[in-house]
Amino acid sequence: MVEEIKVAYVFPGQGSQAVGMGLDLYVHYSSAREVFDEVDKTLGFSLSRLCFEGPEEDLTQTIAVQPAVLTTSIACLKAAQEVSGDNLPPPTFVAGHSLGEYTALVVAGALSLPDAVRLVRERGRLMNEAGRREPGGMLAIIGLDEEAIKDICLSVGTEISNINSPGQIVISGAQDSLVKARRLAQIKGARRVIPLKVSGAFHSVLMEPILDGFKNAISGFTFQKPSVPVVANVTAQPLTDVEAIRGELVNQLAHCVQWQQSVENMIARGVTTFFEIGPGEVLTGLIKRISPGVQTFNVSNAQTVSEVTSWRKG
Repeated sequence: MVEEIKVAYVFPGQGSQAVGMGLDLYVHYSSAREVFDEVDKTLGFSLSRLCFEGPEEDLTQTIAVQPAVLTTSIACLKAAQEVSGDNLPPPTFVAGHSLGEYTALVVAGALSLPDAVRLVRERGRLMNEAGRREPGGMLAIIGLDEEAIKDICLSVGTEISNINSPGQIVISGAQDSLVKARRLAQIKGARRVIPLKVSGAFHSVLMEPILDGFKNAISGFTFQKPSVPVVANVTAQPLTDVEAIRGELVNQLAHCVQWQQSVENMIARGVTTFFEIGPGEVLTGLIKRISPGVQTFNVSNAQTVSEVTSWRKG
């Protein structure tokens, strides 16, 4: 019956942001308002205003967008819980794409919200610094399989940095290498090649110079054993151990995000319903491509929050 349904909560990462995100939640739901107010107080400036009003150029800065997406995602969840009460099913697993992994840790009780926004702000600062030291970027390649993209990466010196879904893989590398990779992908028949709006070659060896700095940063934060397994980006396996979580967060910076495998592993463990909670619908789209038969719900704004009570009818 209902109790046997296995649900996963998944949380988006950088790139899902938009000016205005969270404003309708702030206006309509006291629980969401409390989240934004707590984060503003924690950071000592109005992150909420940046989310609600922009400007877009400031919101998309790595140091700002990471706490902004995390905060909006938690506000979405709190609003959905406020509206639905016991009707929102608890998760069997939580997972997040890159930055979204930190949101998952907050929801699992492994990291407090104030600590999470402080930590991802420092993560964003360090990632931006790595991008200045070793300029690079990321390209999404649509319509080629993994083997073809591996061949491209070997040819030009780039790396696969996100395996998102069948036919959608992201690579990272130095800018001149990405130019060559784009040409090769087009020659091999890629449907689209899309440069991502990021400040560096995330999830690649070009992030290695900041790993020691991030290890030092993370050592200053307290983690608890998660109440729900957190599916790791790097291994696509559930994590329940604090030291394993710390190691995952460091490794994730310079290793590929195995999103497709993470979703497949949750499905193999019985998950039939995914709630994407946070701005945008990126993960919902990916999950539908990975497994068209699963049920997906998107909780990203006041309208979708109000619809979440009808999830069993879907």
